[in-house]
Amino acid sequence: MITPLDIQNKEFKKSIRGYNEEEVDEFLDELMRDYEKIYKENMELKDKILILNQQIDKYNSLEHTLKETLIVAQSTADEVIGAAKSKANSIIENANLEYKRLIDQANKEVHRIRKAYENLVKEMLIFKTRYRSFIEAQLTSLDEFYAELEENTSKINESENEDSYIDDEDVSPNLEDFKEEETEKNSDQLGA
Repeated sequence: MITPLDIQNKEFKKSIRGYNEEEVDEFLDELMRDYEKIYKENMELKDKILILNQQIDKYNSLEHTLKETLIVAQSTADEVIGAAKSKANSIIENANLEYKRLIDQANKEVHRIRKAYENLVKEMLIFKTRYRSFIEAQLTSLDEFYAELEENTSKINESENEDSYIDDEDVSPNLEDFKEEETEKNSDQLGA
């Protein structure tokens, strides 16, 4: 490439009918100034282009790094979201299993309590029936006792009227026998 200095130092051969030397020198001086100006601008532009290319490379590198970082961040986010969903599903599944277990346990407990209640009702009815039978037997025994007592009292009264005397020993054995009989009956009925 021709430099401004080349233009300035260029000398032409002289010929007989050549161009006017002064005009050629003036033109070359003007050409040299313009060329020098363009040459400097060209050099400055090349420097600017070099700087801009370096900046572009820097930005491209930064963009590449950012893209990689974004990809890694997205991948990490996907992994975290996947793990969170998996954990949430596991928690829900465990909660459902625990819920079913507790419901089953509660149902079994209700069934057990209901069964125990039914057994208590049966036992209460059996006890009530036995106790009623016992009381009725006692009332019957009392009725029989009072009937016998009245009968004995009547006999005593009749005997007194007949001037005969009934010994305490004649009445006492009957009363003792009656008490023993009633005790045996009652214990048999309650034990049944």
